[in-house]
Amino acid sequence: MRHQHKGRTFGRPKNQRTALVRGLARSLIIHERISTTEAKAKELRPFIEKIISHGRADTVANRRLVASRLGNDEEAVKKVFNTLSPRYKNRPGGYTRIIKRAATASDGRKTAYIAFVD
Repeated sequence: MRHQHKGRTFGRPKNQRTALVRGLARSLIIHERISTTEAKAKELRPFIEKIISHGRADTVANRRLVASRLGNDEEAVKKVFNTLSPRYKNRPGGYTRIIKRAATASDGRKTAYIAFVD
């Protein structure tokens, strides 16, 4: 039983799961909408929402924290602080939306879009 074990493992070790979520987060920040599996989108949502919340207060500490969470990707960090976070300044949360798609024909996996709300 998985008592007190949060999150999905995706059949990967911890370092690979971390790299997966960081890569998805960077792609979402840069492109503002990505297509992925439903499970990965659900796992990405709280991670990206916390990053946007940190970006609302533009301090050196928050910039460093966001940079460390995104793997020191300068382009993504700039976009969080200059474009995305000011867009949601008055919004108390819920910055992303998951839109479910039909299952893939080849392997039947559930896919979804994850995008920032307007």
